[in-house]
Amino acid sequence: MSVARGGHVRANGIRQHYLHFPGQGRPLVIVPGIVSPAILWTHVGESLAPRYDCYVLDVRGRGLSESGPHLDYGVAACAQDVAAFLQVLGLTAPLLMGHSMGARISLRAAALAPELVHALILLDPPTSGPGRRPYPIPLARTLSLLRAAHQGEAAQALSASTAAPWPEALQRLRAEWLATCDERAAYAASSDFHEQDMFADLARTTMPVSLICAGEGGVVSDADVEEMRRLRPDLHAVRLAGAGHQMQAENFDIFSSVLETTLKHHA
Repeated sequence: MSVARGGHVRANGIRQHYLHFPGQGRPLVIVPGIVSPAILWTHVGESLAPRYDCYVLDVRGRGLSESGPHLDYGVAACAQDVAAFLQVLGLTAPLLMGHSMGARISLRAAALAPELVHALILLDPPTSGPGRRPYPIPLARTLSLLRAAHQGEAAQALSASTAAPWPEALQRLRAEWLATCDERAAYAASSDFHEQDMFADLARTTMPVSLICAGEGGVVSDADVEEMRRLRPDLHAVRLAGAGHQMQAENFDIFSSVLETTLKHHA
């Protein structure tokens, strides 16, 4: 098992924190979702090393990365963070993988700086945008969890949630680290989900792209997948039957198996 090495780097003018799971293979950079600090992806990083040299980012406003009212929390700024992170660390031809909000950020980063990315893996990206159906996970639910966490009541709020439960160890970590997430960052991400069009970013990509979407939750519809395929006929797409949006936590065995096959597709 690879032991995580935490680190900080100054990139795109801010302090970015990351976890590194050293491996001998191609670099793989993971960008988590809207209120998911890097530490909640430790089990994924451990499972991928040593076959990949794995990094998990704390997106600005989450975990130990820089946060505060002086920051722009929009997708564009976060994408510039990712591109700068890849450059500062000097990662050669990395795989870039994002979950949910992290998928939107990764997609924008890949469109912004295609020369930095070998291949892109999108995990259940929000497909909402102008003139499209809304993102099915209510912002109010996310904000309620964050406010409980900021008051020291994350564990109670998570145990009372009607969402699918996480494994106990991950749930404890989630309760501990939710308070590091800035509410302003969640607002900005949700706004961009609806005001910006991820399909325009996808049309600008040139590297190989894979999509892994949940079988439940309705974040990515079959019609969305078909639209993506029209833009990128070479898209490698898999739907995980029985898995929800938080597939990396709630359905790890299924997720891990499909992810391994998908990553080999981009070897």
